[in-house]
Amino acid sequence: MWVLIALLLLGPRIGRTATMDKPILSLHPPWTTIFKGERVTLRCEGFHPLLLELRPITTLWYLGHLLLPSHKKSIEVQAPGAYRCQTRGAPVSDPIHLSVSNDWLILQVPYAAVFEGESLVIRCRGWYDKVVYKLHYYKDGHVMRYFQASANYTIAQAQASDSGHYQCSGTLRIPVESTPMFSAKVVVTIQELFASPVLRVAPRAEARGRGGVTLRCDTRLHPQKRDTPLQFSFYKYSRPVRRFDWGAEYTVPESETEDLESYWCEAATVTRSVRKRSPWLQLAPRGSFSSSSSITTRAPPAAMSRNPVSKPLSFRKPPSPRSVASTTSASNSSLPGPLASVPSIPTAGPTACAPLTSLGQPVYPSRSNMDLLLQEMQLLKGLLRQVALELREPQTVLGLGETPEMPALDLGMSPATPETTGRA
Repeated sequence: MWVLIALLLLGPRIGRTATMDKPILSLHPPWTTIFKGERVTLRCEGFHPLLLELRPITTLWYLGHLLLPSHKKSIEVQAPGAYRCQTRGAPVSDPIHLSVSNDWLILQVPYAAVFEGESLVIRCRGWYDKVVYKLHYYKDGHVMRYFQASANYTIAQAQASDSGHYQCSGTLRIPVESTPMFSAKVVVTIQELFASPVLRVAPRAEARGRGGVTLRCDTRLHPQKRDTPLQFSFYKYSRPVRRFDWGAEYTVPESETEDLESYWCEAATVTRSVRKRSPWLQLAPRGSFSSSSSITTRAPPAAMSRNPVSKPLSFRKPPSPRSVASTTSASNSSLPGPLASVPSIPTAGPTACAPLTSLGQPVYPSRSNMDLLLQEMQLLKGLLRQVALELREPQTVLGLGETPEMPALDLGMSPATPETTGRA
């Protein structure tokens, strides 16, 4: 007696817990486009209350926002629109969009979502199942397959690249063979089964007691496919360090933790129909563990992602540059003014024409070279002053007896005085 009373009291609570999931709406036959006048069957599969609640089992049907009069688990429909169903205490199901066509050709695609790795079947159908001849299937305007007569176009393991706008064309014998006819275009979208994995370093608290560094291959399944089993494989460059297994973690030995940026992982279904690889491991700017000295802060380039044999680029801190001062040869020491100034500040590197200075030698000139350079600068200064005086007052300059003896300078001028030149 007490057991019966407990069940009567707990029954509604159990029902409310189980009704959290949406009911599943299915279509039979499984095509979203039909000809005008045809009928299809919709079926609502969801939670139904326990009999202990002593309430009638009810299913609600909606066409758009219109409530349909039927309360059965399945109904037959022929009107176009978005259909939904709802069981008592549960949320409304996802919609099924039904299209009705009056064309000679229709392209039929599955009503349910097609995920990566699953089979995709597309059907080109003639008016009330008339045979279609010279049948072509198109994707985004390009011919994909050709059949002599009616046939379905099947992709055994669909991939994301198979998404696009599909269309078909062909001829009908009504009663003689017609000109080519085209169906309306239909959008087909292949759903992603799971996201591309990312290789991360597991926190120390979770990897305690294992030794080395623990890597985790993280990914995310689609909500409708959360029960799909996945396997994981780990690689160092192109060499697998652990082949496909159920574990999503791998522990790198301490002796190999200096080169962690060379690791990547791969996630795949059990049948290997869908396989996705991660980028090279990306580490935190300051490193998330003490045994690593290499820091990587970028994803690998596209070409490197396709070819894991190549080692990923590593942005290491370059050594501090050693500045080398440029030196001037003795033949250039007689340059005037600022051009002959002493290189007191070392430059970032030697000039193109200056000889390289060995890193073991001093970068500044010696004391003797400095004195020689200053003497030559003084001589050059006096020489330039003498030339300027001769050009301004040649007779006064020639009469000076205290003028020190200067080196001969050939300026390309005639020794004759201006008066002599004028008499000539």
